[in-house]
Amino acid sequence: MSKAVTTFDLDIEHLLLRNVTDYAIYMLDPQGFVLSWNAGGERIKGYFDTEIIGQHFSRFYAPEEIRRGDPERSLAIARSEGRYEAEGWRVRKDGSLFRASIVIDPIRQDGELLGFAKVTRDITEKYNAQQNLQRTERVLAQAQKVHAIGKLTLGVAHDFNNLLTVVMNCLDLLSATHKDDRSSQLIRAAMEAAERGSRLSRQMLAFSRAQELNPRLHDLNELVTRSMERYRQVAGAIVCCESDLKPDLPKIMVDADQLEAALMNLVSNARDAMSGGRIVISTGTCTPDSSLHPDADGRKEYVCVTVRDDGPGMTEEVRLRAMEPFFTTKDVGRGSGLGLSQVYGFAAQSDGFASIESTPGEGTAVTIAIPAAETPHA
Repeated sequence: MSKAVTTFDLDIEHLLLRNVTDYAIYMLDPQGFVLSWNAGGERIKGYFDTEIIGQHFSRFYAPEEIRRGDPERSLAIARSEGRYEAEGWRVRKDGSLFRASIVIDPIRQDGELLGFAKVTRDITEKYNAQQNLQRTERVLAQAQKVHAIGKLTLGVAHDFNNLLTVVMNCLDLLSATHKDDRSSQLIRAAMEAAERGSRLSRQMLAFSRAQELNPRLHDLNELVTRSMERYRQVAGAIVCCESDLKPDLPKIMVDADQLEAALMNLVSNARDAMSGGRIVISTGTCTPDSSLHPDADGRKEYVCVTVRDDGPGMTEEVRLRAMEPFFTTKDVGRGSGLGLSQVYGFAAQSDGFASIESTPGEGTAVTIAIPAAETPHA
């Protein structure tokens, strides 16, 4: 009777395991070949039992993991330590990837290794949610940091402006009373330095969203086309500067001069990052990702202009900091570090946003997005 009950229990257990759909639960022999398969394995990995039983479980791994010997290493750890637990990307039958939580337990009888029990759970949704949450937290932290820097920059810019006003007024008075060549030369050099300081002050005000804007209704494509020759001149002879304009875009309310200045900055930055190549100024429409641009209105349509280059690109650390004022990777004397921060401030003050996409070795794309102008109802 005891034996019959045991056999019945084993049959029930086997039936339950075969019909579990949330987990892939299967047995491996000591070398890693699949001995059994359940409904969860079919659902998660896409194989019928007739296709996978007898096959080595390494087919669930990516090619580079197989080359590294990861499947064999996981069995070795389970064998020596009594369990192997990991999380990673695995390959379905159709070649797609899913995020997997994996447990491998050795099965022994009288000290002899009979094989392994392997349990795999698809945690792709959970993993993606965690990644999105972490990304949103990083974006919010960066936004708070930039906001705090903006408030500080605004105060510094105003005080700096006041000092420059005194300096320039004094230089004007000196120029009226000192007419000799040497004095005129020194005063002129001081005035040029004060003018450069004034430009820096305006850039700081732009970042802190305190510059004066004169927005008017414009066609973005017309603005880009009108200034295209200037952008080509900024790009220089060794860089090809082209446009790729999407037709029939909604109009935008924008300060045309400040937009041109922002695009000049972006073309100049792209040129400085390249030793030759191609810059493309493109236009289009977009909808903001609220996790990346928490201040943007996800219900609105935005008209975008992007400056893309095929230069060396940025690391993720540099990309995240690129729009901070005074942050630069250029050599000393080759830039103030205010170009991208000016673009950021201009976009934000225009009720839009700016973003950077970049990959090392694959170039950089900086986008300015401004809300489409609301058309009056008939």
